[in-house]
Amino acid sequence: MGFPGTWMTESESVVYRVVPKCACSTIGQIMYYSDHGEFFDGDIHDAKDKMHKWALDASQAPITANVTTHKSYAFTCVRNPYTRILSSFFDKICGIQRNGRRYRGNLVPMLVQKYGIEVGGDDGKQEFDQIASFRRFLLFARDTIRWRRPMDPDIHWSAMSGHVSTFIVNGGRYDKIFWTEAFNDGMQQVLDSIETKHSIDLAEIPRFNESEGHGPKRAHPVEDYFDDLSMHLVREIFKRDFDLFKYDFENPGNKMPIGEIDLDEVHAKLGD
Repeated sequence: MGFPGTWMTESESVVYRVVPKCACSTIGQIMYYSDHGEFFDGDIHDAKDKMHKWALDASQAPITANVTTHKSYAFTCVRNPYTRILSSFFDKICGIQRNGRRYRGNLVPMLVQKYGIEVGGDDGKQEFDQIASFRRFLLFARDTIRWRRPMDPDIHWSAMSGHVSTFIVNGGRYDKIFWTEAFNDGMQQVLDSIETKHSIDLAEIPRFNESEGHGPKRAHPVEDYFDDLSMHLVREIFKRDFDLFKYDFENPGNKMPIGEIDLDEVHAKLGD
């Protein structure tokens, strides 16, 4: 199995387990800059060198050697499940992707046909009932996660705990898990714990939100998208995420965590 979704600086100063929709573009660029004194020109997900990634064959041996001996500081970043699944809907389902096409080819036409979802027309820019369509998307997301139908779950809406756990199960250990909602505080703790070739001032770092502008703007407050049924579906899909990463299930309008992440608890519960 190895360490899917794991990135490591070329200098091996730090190891990061990517969790999709949780500031991964910004984190990757910070890692790249810390080694090279410049940002990657483009989406960091497209970088094929100057950084180790599990998806690159040549990186797998160095990542494995580092992680299994806990040679370097290792971290990841998580996000409120309500805002994360909403972001996935607007970016991946309603939005036009970097290549100018819909995400995953025939996925959106299938959702329109089978689940009655609207996405704002061919360009994602027309008016549509965002709340009704999002709630139908939630049914689809639940179906993919619960029954793997009509397709396997996508990394952008599968539970964060599933991503975080593969690192632990295969022999890794996290030194830090922080929240997207308190990004600067968490990222600064990581930077304070490692040696970097180039210093980083987080106040000066741009936010590399590669999904921004792909889809329509959210027209309502977060809580308006979640009625009782939607909250039930979210709990069914993301219960472990709320519990382990200390988010507020009862109030979709509160994006902030309500407790501290217990790393020992995370390792114990996700390591089996």
